[in-house]
Amino acid sequence: MATRQKLMRAVRVFEFGGPEVLKLHLDVAVPIPKDNQVLIKVHACGVNPVETYIRSGTYSRKPLLPYTPGSDVAGVIEAVGDNASAFKKGDRVFTSSTISGGYAEYALAADHTVYKLPEKLDFKQGAAIGIPYFTAYRAVIHSDRVKAGESVLVHGASGGVGLAACQIARAYGLKVLGTAGTEEGQKVVLQNGAHEVFNHREVNYINKIKAYVGEKGIDVIIEMLANVNLSKDLSLLSQGGRVIVVGNRGTIEINPRDIMTNESSIIGVTLFATTKEEFQQYAAALQAGMEIGWLKPVIGSQYPLEKVAQAHENIIHGSGATGKMILLL
Repeated sequence: MATRQKLMRAVRVFEFGGPEVLKLHLDVAVPIPKDNQVLIKVHACGVNPVETYIRSGTYSRKPLLPYTPGSDVAGVIEAVGDNASAFKKGDRVFTSSTISGGYAEYALAADHTVYKLPEKLDFKQGAAIGIPYFTAYRAVIHSDRVKAGESVLVHGASGGVGLAACQIARAYGLKVLGTAGTEEGQKVVLQNGAHEVFNHREVNYINKIKAYVGEKGIDVIIEMLANVNLSKDLSLLSQGGRVIVVGNRGTIEINPRDIMTNESSIIGVTLFATTKEEFQQYAAALQAGMEIGWLKPVIGSQYPLEKVAQAHENIIHGSGATGKMILLL
């Protein structure tokens, strides 16, 4: 007699659109791992801004419909494929990608995108590592070849990627400045690696940054909202300074002379360009950060799976994120 396939709760998207297209289904088949795949019983899943762009259909990468969003899960290995020898049932893990989607009770992932979660971090923190920390590492260390002693401004430092960038930059010996838009956000930024923090809602905050850094300017700016800040960033740079664009939601006019004068550069970063080998390299550095203790994800707002549409609404339109937004299962 054939065994009945196990069913699970999962969020499904059948058409691109607003948060309302995120539908919770109770009867989705639990996937079965093959070859180098593992099946993870999901305890928590990170929510990232890029998932809202993909859901709306405006992003360059469009999944085949229907699909389940979510790449950053943390949980326990439930089953492994025949060739997934690095893991066994019961292992605590987190992911940087999934095959079947993370907004679900179970998620299928390729074993090379799955990493052991140390006991000192809980599942919420595990779900906050994936996109934020791998993106921040690519932006701060890989894309830019930063040198210890250089100054870095994390422009929008209180969210998931921003706090990860502060922790990484401080661990690698940089002089770290951050901005945040709330008092709570500023406090958290200072607690997570920044030497100094500025309120980007203040009218004259750019002048305050200029006064703090002096004539030399800032060597590296990690930019989370380029369509608002890029022109300001260019006025803050040192000779040969770099703006690393991590986040953007529209267009902006800049004066190219600002780049010419300082021989500065603007560099774009996307995690989707990262190779398998680079992921392994980043993972080794981040695992060391977990062991030593400088990698400590800060958890922000938490939502049950039923409130996923609200989570997608708030991550874009909420006022000043502090920490990483996650879904709890």
